[in-house]
Order: sequence, then structure tokens, then C-alpha cells
Amino acid sequence: MRLLLLGGTQEAYHIAQALLREDGLNIVVSLARPERQPRPFGWPVRIGGFGGENPFKEWLSSGGFDAVLDAGHPFAVRMSHRVARSAKAENVEYVRFLRPAWSPSECDTWTFLNAPKDAVSHIEDGSTVFLGTGRRDLNEFSGIKNSQIICRVRDREHDPFPWPNGRFLLGSGPFTVRSEMMMLRRNNVDWLVTRNSGGVGSWPKVEAARELGIRVAMIRRPLQPEALRIDTVAEALAWVRRRL
Repeated sequence: MRLLLLGGTQEAYHIAQALLREDGLNIVVSLARPERQPRPFGWPVRIGGFGGENPFKEWLSSGGFDAVLDAGHPFAVRMSHRVARSAKAENVEYVRFLRPAWSPSECDTWTFLNAPKDAVSHIEDGSTVFLGTGRRDLNEFSGIKNSQIICRVRDREHDPFPWPNGRFLLGSGPFTVRSEMMMLRRNNVDWLVTRNSGGVGSWPKVEAARELGIRVAMIRRPLQPEALRIDTVAEALAWVRRRL
């Protein structure tokens, strides 16, 4: 069986590692961009885009793939939709691994957003807003004009913040609940804006906001492809093994 594993999550790495000893299996791991700290997947790794939907179809067909296990990030939906359509067109089996979303507890004060730009409708003037969404979505928050905005980045920025009411904060994980609480206190944060990525890697800042009683603007996940979905590593391994 020749399997294309779309990476970009911790779970994709765990799936690849768990399948190393399976007989009759050949995996290619695809990453949209290089990892900052490369890990030994144990399988051939392809890095980069495919140049569009038609080139991807041709690559999928010429590669002789039998199935695609999409374990990409829950918000990387443009790629997921493209891959799902291409797999269907090429008669290649497709499954979407989607880790469970976070849910608020009675201790949380969450406001759910359908899109980042909706934050402007909920954040009061004069607030200090911490964007836990990274620099790629920064322009989506340009409507928040009367609050202080903090955007955490991993690398030092050479360009100034795009608006006068914001600044970059340099920081690189892994973060702990304790370190996130200290950061939120130090910056007098009133609102945390984050995506509902699920998983454990990004959870500390959400837990820290809970502990401090900070309001959270939680961006809902975008629509996923209409396809079979699984949400645990164990289910992913079972799905692969049934096809060997």
C-alpha cells in the first residue's frame, strides 16, 4: 500500500512513527513548509506546495498512491479541500484526521467567532488584545483600531507593526500554563484571540486565560471536506492497517 500522509500536526508525526514497522506499507510524508526543528519521520518527506490542483492530481496519479491520510492542521482547509477533490477525481481513497476541538468549561468566558475579522464587534475600546493566531492572519484584525494589540512571533521582525496601536512580542515555545500566565499578566491582557486548533500544543495559553479570568475570542474551525473523518491516532492507525 502506498500512502500519502499530509503532515503539519503533532499527530501526523505520531502516526508516521507508529507505522514504521508495518509490512507492505510505503508512506510519503508531505509538509507544506520545513519544520523549524526537523524530526525523523522515518519515511521520505516532501516539502513544499504542488503548484495548484491539476499538478497535484498528476503527481498523485503518477506516484501510484492508493490512499491519502490528511493529518494537516484543522485550519489548513484550502489544501484539504484541494486534496479531497483530487483524490476523488483520481479514485484514491481519502480520510481526514481532525483532532477534537476545544470546548469551554463553566470557568471560561469564550466568545465564538466565525472569522478573525469578527473580533472587532466584541472587543471593547481600550482593551489590550493578545493575538495567539500568529502573523499570517494579522491583517484580518486591522479593524481593531482603539485597543492595544500584541502579536507573538517566533522570529525577530525587521518590519514595523502595520498599525500604530500594536507591537510584536518575540517568543518561541513550547510554552507552559505558568509561562503563559506570566506573559498575560505582564502585558495586562484583557482579551486572548485564538483559533480552535484543538490538541495540546496551543492549549497552555487558553488554560492560562481560564486561570486569570481573561476573556477569549475563539475562532471556529472552517468547513472541512465532505469525507470520512477520524479524530484519534488509534483510529488513524486502524484505518491504515485495515487496508494492508
